[in-house]
Amino acid sequence: MSTTQLTTPAAQPAPPSQAIHPKRLEWLTGELARWQREGLVDEASGAAILGRYHPTRSISLARLLLQLGAVFVGVGLIWLVASNLDQLAPGARFLAVCLLWVAAVVGGEVLAGRRAQGGPIPSPAVHGVRILGALLFGAVVFQAAQTLQVPAYEPRLVGFWALGALAHAYVVRGVGPLVVGVLGGYVWVIWQSAWTFSHLLDGLLAVAAVGVGGLAVAALHDHLGEGWRSFAAVWREAGAVASLGVLFTAALPFVEADGMGWPVVLVVLLVLAVLTTAAAVVLGLRPGAPPWGWAEPVGGVAVTLVALGLVAWEAGADASSVGAEDWAHAILSVTVYLAVATGVAAVGIMRDSWRLTFLALAALTVFTTVQAFAVFAQIIQGAVLFVVIGLILAGTGWLADRGRRQLAQTLDDVLDEPTSGGAR
Repeated sequence: MSTTQLTTPAAQPAPPSQAIHPKRLEWLTGELARWQREGLVDEASGAAILGRYHPTRSISLARLLLQLGAVFVGVGLIWLVASNLDQLAPGARFLAVCLLWVAAVVGGEVLAGRRAQGGPIPSPAVHGVRILGALLFGAVVFQAAQTLQVPAYEPRLVGFWALGALAHAYVVRGVGPLVVGVLGGYVWVIWQSAWTFSHLLDGLLAVAAVGVGGLAVAALHDHLGEGWRSFAAVWREAGAVASLGVLFTAALPFVEADGMGWPVVLVVLLVLAVLTTAAAVVLGLRPGAPPWGWAEPVGGVAVTLVALGLVAWEAGADASSVGAEDWAHAILSVTVYLAVATGVAAVGIMRDSWRLTFLALAALTVFTTVQAFAVFAQIIQGAVLFVVIGLILAGTGWLADRGRRQLAQTLDDVLDEPTSGGAR
């Protein structure tokens, strides 16, 4: 007589809990309670689901300290390189910096591997070490330039640093190095524009090109799936900053269109912007693509065209008098900027990005203040000007906040409307 021995499978280790915002965890807790009342899940299943998450703020103290520490260490090492350590030979300095960079890059991936396997290393540590690695690559670039006796004040060094940080980001799929690379790339564009371009409009077009390119790259990342949404957010926010900055500068009355040239760097940036925008539009119009993903780069192109129109309309150049044409130019500039900033705020609300919404409100407030000084200061002098600007700031802030609230409520009402099939 044979007996069958039943064995229970070994219990699998529970995966590490995922950090989510307290409001989302509160919503999930409420939904699970409702599902339990409706009999969709039992109490044990609800507890198991909640056990997979723990509340945390978007910017916790640990994350802030780790990332700030990484930034300070990286900047400090770059500073040491820039100050030329005379105690070591150039080759020894370069080798020391390279070893530190490799240690940071490898250490970040070791920590990331332990995190993926449920180890005790918190994710902020991974982000901090990866940021440190991206910053140390800048130290490698500057130390190599110093060893080769290349002037350290040339913008191309920042460009090489940005390319290395971007490569690091995409190899390890890390947002921290991507932020360093995108910021470095934009700094290179602005610095290179001031370094080589002979006219302000050349630099404006260069910044506009990278702004449109950033929005297009963000749209392309949206097509790659959920795993690339954090990369898309970085590119989108950088593109929005560049586009708002271009429109801001183009609306100033002293910016003129005469004497523009076509440097090679500008042409290359414009071609890349056109190609990435075309790819984003083509992919965005395909069936099943994310809705309205193509609209953001197209909006960036529209902002660039409007900025060129404001530059071509040469009004307000004479600071001694302000006429009707100058007032019309200022009013149109404020109106257009209000529309663009509202659009950026709407994108931030739809994508649940408080950074985009804050950026739009801050940009609108600063723009209104500068326009007040540029136009109204010619006819209002002294303390009265500050009173007027204060009223403008208060009114702009109140209207912007009211518009943001109404826009958020409208979007919530639209999203909450039942579809024809009865699903929400």
